[in-house]
Amino acid sequence: MQRLPVTMFLAALLGGCAMFHQPPPAPMPISAPVPVKPAGPVDADGTPIQTLPFRLGVSSATVEKLAKQQACMGGQGAALVTEQGPVEVYRMQCDNGKVFMARCEMRQCRQM
Repeated sequence: MQRLPVTMFLAALLGGCAMFHQPPPAPMPISAPVPVKPAGPVDADGTPIQTLPFRLGVSSATVEKLAKQQACMGGQGAALVTEQGPVEVYRMQCDNGKVFMARCEMRQCRQM
């Protein structure tokens, strides 16, 4: 009775297992790469546009008053573009689509 399992083992070992004698699977067809769209705004050429987070600065209210004098109103207000310090640059998006920018030195602001 014990010869049967040993005989089957030797037959499989000497004859080879059917699993190893199958032809390899056919390769998958290569498809054309799909262009990846950037996650955010892009310009006319398709180059991504960098967006900055809205940050309030010490002179935001002053820049908003300057913008109002130039008929620029709306949006979130004047956002600090540079790091805080003695010289700061602010940007404000107007309702009419224009952008108002101001440069402030030691809290003295003027339009750029």
